[in-house]
Amino acid sequence: MKKLIFISLLVSSVGFAQESLEQNTLTLPKLSYLDSLKNTFINHSTSNCIDERWMAELTNTELSEDMFSDISNLNIDSEVSYDLSLEVLKKRLAKMDAKSPFNIEYNPALENTIKSFLKNRTKAFERLMAVSEYYFPMFEEHLAKYNIPMELKYLAIVESALNPKAKSRVGASGLWQFMYPTGKQYNLEVNSYVDERHDPLKATEAACQYLSHLYEIFGDWSLVLASYNAGPGNVSKAIRRSGGSQNYWNIRKFLPRETANYVPAFLATMYIYEFKKEHGILPKKATLTYFETDTIMVKKQMSFKHISELLDIPVEQIEFLNPIYKLKVIPFEEDKAHYLRLPKNKMGLFVSNEEKVYAYLNHLETFKEKSYTDVVVASHKDSISTSSEENRPKFERKLQYHTIKSGESLGKIADKYNVSISNLKSWNNIKGTTIHSGKKLKIYSNKKTVIKSEAKSNNDGTYTVKNGDSLFSISKQFPGVSIDDLKKWNDISSDNIQPGMKLKING
Repeated sequence: MKKLIFISLLVSSVGFAQESLEQNTLTLPKLSYLDSLKNTFINHSTSNCIDERWMAELTNTELSEDMFSDISNLNIDSEVSYDLSLEVLKKRLAKMDAKSPFNIEYNPALENTIKSFLKNRTKAFERLMAVSEYYFPMFEEHLAKYNIPMELKYLAIVESALNPKAKSRVGASGLWQFMYPTGKQYNLEVNSYVDERHDPLKATEAACQYLSHLYEIFGDWSLVLASYNAGPGNVSKAIRRSGGSQNYWNIRKFLPRETANYVPAFLATMYIYEFKKEHGILPKKATLTYFETDTIMVKKQMSFKHISELLDIPVEQIEFLNPIYKLKVIPFEEDKAHYLRLPKNKMGLFVSNEEKVYAYLNHLETFKEKSYTDVVVASHKDSISTSSEENRPKFERKLQYHTIKSGESLGKIADKYNVSISNLKSWNNIKGTTIHSGKKLKIYSNKKTVIKSEAKSNNDGTYTVKNGDSLFSISKQFPGVSIDDLKKWNDISSDNIQPGMKLKING
C-alpha cells in the first residue's frame, strides 16, 4: 500500500527498570572469556524471555500479507452472503457514530466489508486482538498526547496488521507504512545501520504528527484516512471532481481503488473490535506487553549476537524487540543516541553488570584481525605476548542434518541448534514458515572451540554443573542439545540448577 511505514522501538530516556538495580556491586574479575565473566553476573537468569509461540505470532507476516491483499483486491461493492441483520447492523453503526468523531453511517460497501471480514477473517482477528494488546497501550499514549481520536489505533491494523517488519509492494514499511520521503519529512532516519520507520515508538510519534497535519488540512477524520493512504493531493482532486463534496462516501468513486477500500476496511475493523462478543470472536491473550520491556542507551557498538551470548536471550527475540537495526548491530555515535530494548528482567541483568558488558566488548576487540600497518607497529613493541594468540578461539564450519519431527517448528529447530530462523530458511530454500515432518534440513554452525578449555562430558555421559552455569549456556556447549532436551532428560521443570548437579547430556 502506498503509504508511510512505521516501526521499531522506543527511545525512552535512560530511566530504565531501576527496580532491577538492587545489589548491583560486584568485584570485576580478571577477564578472559565469556563464561568467566558471566560467572560473576548478578541476577543471572534465563527465565521470562518471550515465549516461542508468542514470538512467532508477533513476527508473523501472513496477517499483513492478507490485509494488503484485501485492501488491494477486495470488491466491496459486490454483495456478500453472511447472516447479519441489516436492522441490527444499522443500530450498531449508529451506536459507534454517537461516541466517535468519525462520520460512521450505513453504506452498502461498508456492510459488504464487515460481512467479508466476519465470513473470512474471524480467526485472523482473534490473533490480531492478541498482538494489539502488545501495541495498543503505546499507541493510545501517543494519540492522547496529540489529541487524536483513540480509534486511529485501528489504522495500524489496516496498514500493517501490526507487523513492524511489514513492507508493501511500493516500498512502504513498518507498522504505519511510511514511504521513504514521508518518513524523512517527519525525521525518521534511514541509513545503512538504521531504519527508524521500523521503530514502533518513533514511527508512532511521526504518524501522530502526520495525522494532525492532515486534519489541519481537511478537518474530517474520514478524509484524513483517505489522504493517509492516497496522499492529500489525490483526495483534493477527488473533492474537486465530485463538485466540492466533503463527504467521503460521495468522493469515494473518484479515489484510487485501494483508497476506495481503505476507509471501509478501517471502519469494519473498528466494528469487529467493538462487537467481537456479539459475533463470538474470542481474542487470544498476549503473553508480553510493550511496557514489560525497557530501553537503555548503548555506550559502544554491539551486535545482537554478543548481547545474546552475554544475557542468554535468543537473537530472534532481540531482533523482534529492536527492528530498527537492519544489520543486527546497534551502532554507537557520539552525537546521536541509540537504544537497546529488552524484556525488563534482562534489562535488570544488563544494568546490574553494565561495566562488565562493556569490558567484554572491549576484550573482543583484541580478536579482530589487524591491518598490515598495525602489525608492523605492534612488532616493534617489547610487550607483545603470544598467550592471547594461543588461547584465541578457532572456528570451523560444521554441516549436519536434522530430520523434522511431527509438531516441530522452524523456531524450535533454530533454537535447538542455536541458529537463526532466517539462516535455516536460506540454507534450505524455504520461502514461508511451513515445514513437513520427515524432511531433512541442512544445519550449518560455527562451532567455537577454545584450546585447552573445551567443554567435555563425564565418562558416564553426564555433565557436572559448575558455578555460573545455566541451562542455556550448557546447551550451547553441546551442539544439537536444547534447553528442552536437558529439562526432559533430567526431569527438570524450571531453569534452576545448582553447582555440583550431574545432568544427562545425551538422553
